[in-house]
Amino acid sequence: MTTTEGPARRRQVRAERAAVDKFEQRRAELASSALTTLADRGFANTSLRDIAENSPYSHGVVHYYFSDKLELMQHCIRQYKQDCVKHYDEILDTATTPKELREGFADAMVMTLRDETTLHRMWYDLRNQSMYTCELVGVIQEIDQLLEQMVWRVVSRYSELAESPSRMSSPVAYSLYDGLFLRALIDYLAGKPESAETLRRECAGLLAMLCP
Repeated sequence: MTTTEGPARRRQVRAERAAVDKFEQRRAELASSALTTLADRGFANTSLRDIAENSPYSHGVVHYYFSDKLELMQHCIRQYKQDCVKHYDEILDTATTPKELREGFADAMVMTLRDETTLHRMWYDLRNQSMYTCELVGVIQEIDQLLEQMVWRVVSRYSELAESPSRMSSPVAYSLYDGLFLRALIDYLAGKPESAETLRRECAGLLAMLCP
């Protein structure tokens, strides 16, 4: 090996990493741009051309970074849910009493119901679609696990603050909160604004019931 091969190889590795980072950054930008269209139209009614027509990017560019709408949809929902989880983790960092955590968690659930209604509809649409489209199963299971872990962090932290062990397991706690949220979402989409306050009350109440 010559003395120049070491530095040359390191430069090549850095260049390759930069290219990968740039590619992934553009995919993230495209996914963010596509979210609104996908959320408004749903999985079955959206094509890559539809997404391109409602974004700053051409159909060719979208197709270059994503082979089809299935790949793009998976990237979108994964990116969106990962951002959601970070918000709930911030609540865990600031709550110092059981009451603060109950109210903070309930407020966050209501806020995302109101502000991101169509995005949550897209998630449930995609989760239902996975029962018919095997290619979606992996990403749906991955996100479900991510959301379950998020809920369990909330329950575990509440248990610590309340000095009371949880009465439920992680899967049960997630199923209960997912059920509450899905029902509230269906009612909210049906034009029942009071469902948001019902969700607030039931989210806080369930946390207290899990760790009495």
